[in-house]
Amino acid sequence: MGKIFISAGHGGFENGVRDTGATVQGTTEAQEMIKVRDLVVPELRSRGFEVLSVPDDLSLAQSIAWINGRARTDDVALEIHSSEFGNSAARGASVYYITNNDARRTHAELLLLALLRRVPQLPNRGVKPDTAAGVGRLAFCRQVAPPSLLIELGYLTNPDDLKLLQGRRREVALGLADGLAAWSRAVSGQSPTAPGSQSDLPEVSISINGGAYDEKAIIVQNNAYVPIDLADRLGVDLTEQPNIRRIRYRNVVYIKAIDLRDFNVSVGWDSTTRTVLLRSLSKLRICPGLMDRIMGPGNTSEVQLIMFLKSNHEGALQLFPEIAKLYRDEGAIEGVDHDIAFCQMCVETGFLRFGGDIKATQNNFAGIGAVGGGSAGASFPSARIGVRAHIQHLKAYASIEPLVQELVDPRFNFVTRGVAPLVGQLSGRWAADPQYGQKILATLRRLYESASIL
Repeated sequence: MGKIFISAGHGGFENGVRDTGATVQGTTEAQEMIKVRDLVVPELRSRGFEVLSVPDDLSLAQSIAWINGRARTDDVALEIHSSEFGNSAARGASVYYITNNDARRTHAELLLLALLRRVPQLPNRGVKPDTAAGVGRLAFCRQVAPPSLLIELGYLTNPDDLKLLQGRRREVALGLADGLAAWSRAVSGQSPTAPGSQSDLPEVSISINGGAYDEKAIIVQNNAYVPIDLADRLGVDLTEQPNIRRIRYRNVVYIKAIDLRDFNVSVGWDSTTRTVLLRSLSKLRICPGLMDRIMGPGNTSEVQLIMFLKSNHEGALQLFPEIAKLYRDEGAIEGVDHDIAFCQMCVETGFLRFGGDIKATQNNFAGIGAVGGGSAGASFPSARIGVRAHIQHLKAYASIEPLVQELVDPRFNFVTRGVAPLVGQLSGRWAADPQYGQKILATLRRLYESASIL
């Protein structure tokens, strides 16, 4: 039986500052997760499992390195978190797994169901690929060598979830112990080959832009790895990407195929022919170098925007049935990419769930502040005017061209025109979050994948 690694999310030092995670009602995410972890570890040990607890003072990168330095065949690794959201009604548990890995999805379902059997009052938010996370990838799911998952044990910002987490901590820990035990047994039963081992690994075919590739991909821990030479062929420079996990097998360096997705390469899988499907950006409908440029035409139709929005929030169109049309119309008038603007709206409002200081009735889809710094943000008389203000604010940042329509954005004249033509340059400007632009681009990739554009 392999080892079980457990990491309590947050608590370590990131860039020299203690990362406590969410802070709610006199407690922190780090404190709550450590308390749960400290109950899970002895419970599993009492059942005969070897469990290693990741030190709490390590950064995320250090935690991953700590696990990888000790991992062997048949090990599993779990990081436990809780969530927070401006809308206190949001609640429930979910588990994230590395995208495109059916085995890991099954493991995630096993873990989540075990937790909910012990704590049935906790709503089930389902298992999710890590591409559904805010930044479009989770390092713990991607870079940890053994099979790994990340679980979110409810929302600290929801009173009911917080009460369950604190009042039924023992049951939560027992549920996690049940799930980890079942997962560890399942992985040990599969007897996967450890990353880097020279034993024979399963091989699968590779297709690039519709054509067969001469070399094969390999399967490691149910993930497809492709020769790193493919990155150059696809126009991706990985020399300055230390976070891309590499393994050496039979004197060839391989990388996880799914990691190419972060460089705008479409990554798919044909289960019938057991083939990894790769498409470079130059073969898609988006010109290379323009995907993150705010000024320009969008690529999606109104129907595609609607379907994407509904897939992430079923009731999103009840209050704003024409939201997709409005973004296409207003973006086209000012020359702003409606796909980028729409995805920014999804990030800002939680796919029109709103919450926090800004209410749906304000028609403020981009968190635009009121003149004078009012805490509630700006308000607009209609959804169309709210979308128009958003588009104008984006144009203020991304272009020096004059507006086509009458000014409705109250903060347009406070922006240094043209200072942020790229999405990533909105980070620290539009929002204080240093990953703000990355979250918009991650949502944009999901939109394009849902529309079969990427």
